[in-house]
Formats: sequence, C-alpha cells, structure tokens
Amino acid sequence: MLTVALPKGRLGDRVFELLAQIGYDCPEMREESRKLVFENPAAGVRYLQVKPTDVPVYVERGAADVGIAGKDVLTESGAAVYELLDLGFGRCRMAVAAPRGFQENPDRTLRVATKFVNIARAYYAQKGRSIDIIPLHGSIELAPIMGLSDVIVDIVESGNTLKENDLVILEEFMPISARLIANRSAYQFKKDSILNLCEQVKGAALT
Repeated sequence: MLTVALPKGRLGDRVFELLAQIGYDCPEMREESRKLVFENPAAGVRYLQVKPTDVPVYVERGAADVGIAGKDVLTESGAAVYELLDLGFGRCRMAVAAPRGFQENPDRTLRVATKFVNIARAYYAQKGRSIDIIPLHGSIELAPIMGLSDVIVDIVESGNTLKENDLVILEEFMPISARLIANRSAYQFKKDSILNLCEQVKGAALT
C-alpha cells in the first residue's frame, strides 16, 4: 500500500481527483468527516490530509511514501526527498517587491519581510547582500507600507494584491508549481509502485 501525503485545500482536492481518475480512488474521502487518514486497500492506497507546509516533513521522515508540495514549500523546508514530477498545477513565482519609487541604498542593510525565510536568505546570499530578515505570516504587503521593511519576498500569481497596495515587482527569481515528491527509502523499496503512480499521473496531467 502506498501512503500519500495530500495538502489540505484546493491543491490537494485537485490532485486527489486526478489520482482517483487513474485508479487511486478512495470514496471515503468524499464524505463529510474530520478524519485525517483514509484507506482503500483494494486500490492499494492510503491518504493523509496534512497542512501544506507539513507535506515535505511527512515524506522526508517516512510517514508517507509520496506527497504533493509546492516548489516554494519544498525549497523552504529543505527536505531531503526525491522530486519526481512537476505537475504543472498552481503556477506562480517568487518575487521581490517594494513600494513604487523605492531606491535601494547598497550601503545599508536591506530589511526584508517574508514568510519564506530560508528562500529569501539564500537568494540574497547569492547576491552577497547584507539583509535583516523580518519573519511574518500574513499580510506581507503591509510591511513596507508601514515602514517595517524595505522590500518583501513573497509568492506572486496575478500581481493584483501588489498593485492594490501600490507595490511593484523588482525581480522574479523562482518559478513555482506543485511537485510530486517521494521518500528516499520508500523509493528504493517500493520503486515499481511509485514509478507506476508517477507515470500514470504524468499521463493524466498532460491530457
């Protein structure tokens, strides 16, 4: 039986429907329930519904054989897992944004507000830029407006939220989409099952 970590929310719902179409259905998941673990022995699958940011942890530590996580979540976590497939869902990008008219002063430390501390730190380390990371968990756009930060590092999809808050994109540096990932040990011991699922998902995602 393959154990699959599904992120709660729209992405997880979309991936579940795709998996159901290719033979990994679990009717119990369509019922109103507070359960977090669902099994269909006939299909050889067990689903775990977890918070999106926890998917790489469950997969890395072997509680799940495979999982679905956004490239942002995967990179931020630094989890030691195999990235098997780009599903092409939820495309967006990581970007640096600032108030309109912002002029960076290279002689002083740049204040950066973000949810993605590790991604932001790595991005600016490549540039050799001294920064002060300000970790936030919501309304990142508010930070530069209120003078808490100079810039933000955040996910951008349509860019409408930035525009509405008079922020502009300075640079985009990471394309993001949903990825199918696997536990390294499980990939060795359940390789045929995992590769079979991967190939079927790939075929279904392209149709």
